[in-house]
Amino acid sequence: MNKVFHGDNLSVLKSIKNNTIDLIYVDPPFNTGVDQSRVIKKVKKSAKGSVTGFKGQRYEVKDIGSYSYSDSYYNFLDFLKPRLVEAKRVLKKTGTLYIHLDFREVHYVKIFLDKLFGRQNFLNEIIWAYDYGGKAKNKWPTKHDTILVYVKDKNKYFFSSSSVDREPYMAPGLVTKEKALRGKLPTDVWWYTIVSPTGKEKTGYPTQKPLGILKRIISASSKEGDTILDFFAGSGTTGEAAASLNRRFILVDENDEAVLVIRKRFAARMPEIHVEYAEV
Repeated sequence: MNKVFHGDNLSVLKSIKNNTIDLIYVDPPFNTGVDQSRVIKKVKKSAKGSVTGFKGQRYEVKDIGSYSYSDSYYNFLDFLKPRLVEAKRVLKKTGTLYIHLDFREVHYVKIFLDKLFGRQNFLNEIIWAYDYGGKAKNKWPTKHDTILVYVKDKNKYFFSSSSVDREPYMAPGLVTKEKALRGKLPTDVWWYTIVSPTGKEKTGYPTQKPLGILKRIISASSKEGDTILDFFAGSGTTGEAAASLNRRFILVDENDEAVLVIRKRFAARMPEIHVEYAEV
């Protein structure tokens, strides 16, 4: 059963049985100290439009709504700790945790996870690099996130490199034609664009992560039929990626707007997938 819980994720985590989840991906708030928001716009061609695009085509742009959430915590780690303790408890022995952070809190969280899981169970630090949006002029522009990867047991965890999408070689002339056509396995540095502001994938929810990133994670660290948990669900990307790869999912978010986005997204893109919604 695919489930979406609307409410406090700690309460939901405590209700999940021990050793029942195959893979956890979470993208918690980054503690930026500001409210994250995104205005949703409707764009249509119009000779009277105020915006000029490609080849002089004019467009009319209208604001039709917005989504937002607070991203400010006095002590972020104290907020996260009990949730990560529960995350470890519900993971199977073969399970893996991916936690998506940025430069503000990643070092504090890693020290805590080293203690919680054991340093021997730290698997990877993935750098997701992108190149879009404004760039600071008074320092090196910040254009990457960090995804920490921990396994429940280093001797039992599941990982399938053969299931992962392949990337073009940066210097294809240095390998055989066969290798160049096949592409290479991704390393722990992922160059991957953010969700296009005008693309079909966009839901309008702030900080939405690309579907391709989640598909890569789920393909590598789970099997068909496995259960994927995301207790900071946001726009529901984890659920869509899991369903498209024949996995089951459990999503949790307490933000009213996030759950609304998830409902609309699944109804439009995955009408054949049965989802049970619950208030907690």
